[in-house]
Amino acid sequence: MFVTGRLAIALGVGVVPLVLAGLSGFSGYAALGMWVLLCAVLVALDVLLAASPTDVVVTRRVPARSRIGEPVPVSVALQNVGARTLHAVIRDAWQPTAGAPAERQRLDVPAGERRRVDIPLLPRRRGELVSEFVMIRSRGPLGLAGRQARHGVRGAIRVLPAFSSRKHLPSRLARLRELDGNTSIQVRGQGTEFDSLREYVRGDDVRSIDWRATARAGTTMLRTWRPERDRHVVILIDTGRTAAARVGDGTRVDAALEATLLLAALATRAGDHVHLLMYDRVVRARVTGVDGAALLPALTDAMAPVHARLVDTDWAGAFAAVRTLTTRPSLIVVLTAQDAAESARSFLGAIPDASRATSILVGSVTDDGIAALTRQRASREEIYLAAAAERTMRDAENVADAIRRAGGEALAADPEALPPRIADRYLELKAAGRL
Repeated sequence: MFVTGRLAIALGVGVVPLVLAGLSGFSGYAALGMWVLLCAVLVALDVLLAASPTDVVVTRRVPARSRIGEPVPVSVALQNVGARTLHAVIRDAWQPTAGAPAERQRLDVPAGERRRVDIPLLPRRRGELVSEFVMIRSRGPLGLAGRQARHGVRGAIRVLPAFSSRKHLPSRLARLRELDGNTSIQVRGQGTEFDSLREYVRGDDVRSIDWRATARAGTTMLRTWRPERDRHVVILIDTGRTAAARVGDGTRVDAALEATLLLAALATRAGDHVHLLMYDRVVRARVTGVDGAALLPALTDAMAPVHARLVDTDWAGAFAAVRTLTTRPSLIVVLTAQDAAESARSFLGAIPDASRATSILVGSVTDDGIAALTRQRASREEIYLAAAAERTMRDAENVADAIRRAGGEALAADPEALPPRIADRYLELKAAGRL
């Protein structure tokens, strides 16, 4: 049972005139009691005449997946199997991050009929969105009170990363096609594969001339080369406490997911194998052995429910887990935030030695606001903030130097610029024959 605001109005309609009339003593209290009793009788009558909310069959229509920030068409259908018309107020119990409308949905369902109501969602957070029940309130004909019932009809949506860095993909794919034979590579380099023969033109590298083919053809023939395929790209995403820091409109781990999706889309088009590992102290997500068109759906599905944890990352365990993914020559991309020498010691101590067969790329998300603080020195407080910002930037550069001395490469950029920078470096390694 529940009561509505109309009951308060009805009580006020009877009580206020009695107070204004100045009635007192037994007659005044008697009149007041009679009015309250009348309202109670009307409430009981309203509850009795309301359609039973339990005589309703509730079904949902919920998509299994959606992307963050995109409208989600969700609907709830009510089938009234009772004998009275149902005047319902519906509450679908989604959490606040689902972006459900604040107002309750109202619906009238005649006896024996079925009605559907749309509940538009606009998710604001990755992961699993769940509604465990639908609450139905059935109003009586007077609108003073009614009955309510909870229907345990579960609905769930997995909200995937936005993949806003997709806009950078066409230009990188065009460059990949140039490397891959549409415009053949004309310089020989370690790690390239023979593609085809063509006639020599002025300006070509004479080291690529195939003298045997030249003798057979009677004209100068040139070998063309293309980047090797079937290489391995291992992406390690740090989900420890440093990844929980907010940068721009999201967290560092959100920017890492964007960089992962762009690099994976590019690498799978290049014919390489992509492996994903999300790690802090244990494996939070793992994707391996998936290629082709199934790769991006598998990555987004695995990454969606993973959020940063407020724990220090076990880097020895993380790189040990990386070694279980592949033993082939590969590119290891570590997406983390190593901007302080003290907290980066365990990372620097565990980073594997780079070699000719394995390249290590460390990508970090930076905050443009820190660089802006170094330029503001109008007051004492701003001078102190500028000094702290410069110290932070210097520490980050020291860590980057240590990564380079260990044989890796360090890239740092804001959340918008980091994904294309990592993709560009991948293409540069391809062109140089190092991958």
